[in-house]
Amino acid sequence: MWTRNDTPAMTRTLGFIGLAEAAAYTDLSTKTLRRRIADGSLPAYRTGRLIKIRREDLDGLFRQIPNGATR
Repeated sequence: MWTRNDTPAMTRTLGFIGLAEAAAYTDLSTKTLRRRIADGSLPAYRTGRLIKIRREDLDGLFRQIPNGATR
């Protein structure tokens, strides 16, 4: 049976990270990530009071800028 202390390790092994760790990973604020979750551009999952995000979904937030374009 899982205990409360097992949950963070288990979610990390499944590819999920918390909101604060996701903000550090992307160099975005938690407020920006919450806006992306609210507008539907970033899938997120709730476990109790915690919000969990998959790293693959965070990587999907970024897009490559075409060569020669600065805008």
